[in-house]
Amino acid sequence: MKEKMDLRTFILVDNMQPQYAAITGTVTKGDVPLAGMSQLYIELAPGSSVYHLLNAALKQTNAKPGFQIVEREYGEIELHSFSPEEVKQAGAAILNACELSVTDRYQPRIVSEQIISNIDPYQAQLINRDGRLGSILVPGESLFILEVEPAAYISIAVNEAEKKADIKIVTFEPVGKFGRMYISGTESEVRAARDAALSVIDAVEGR
Repeated sequence: MKEKMDLRTFILVDNMQPQYAAITGTVTKGDVPLAGMSQLYIELAPGSSVYHLLNAALKQTNAKPGFQIVEREYGEIELHSFSPEEVKQAGAAILNACELSVTDRYQPRIVSEQIISNIDPYQAQLINRDGRLGSILVPGESLFILEVEPAAYISIAVNEAEKKADIKIVTFEPVGKFGRMYISGTESEVRAARDAALSVIDAVEGR
């Protein structure tokens, strides 16, 4: 009996922004993504199903894989290309192999969100030391933290925030139970980034 797959995340990033792409590139184990590329994130269970699904996508398209991750509960795939059509076709190939549609994905849930204004120097240092992949958080800046479930949806939130506001990405985590992003800048720019991030998350339809 064929095991039914649980499609937790299926999301397209239309145009990877410079900071977002650069940080993503530091953690990919496969082909390195670049700014201007389109990107596909898929997260599902059982985790080991990512192997044959990625294989199906690579055989049918020219999209390149950044990683395939198998966690304790979930598996995750990242694919990217300068051609949006290639990325869409890769997604279609995976959905076809799963016998699922995009409407079977989970709708993202905002777990928490907060803005910390005029951040203290000691707290800035702690955040900078704790797994930072991007920019340095400078004392006195405002910091926005967003947490979503499923985790991989944080990718579109980070990218959209950078697209719509002049902010710095301190770090983001798209793998695990919850996805988290940390962005900093002036109070007004951070608030604009927050609005953009929440808006794009709210616009994702699913079950």
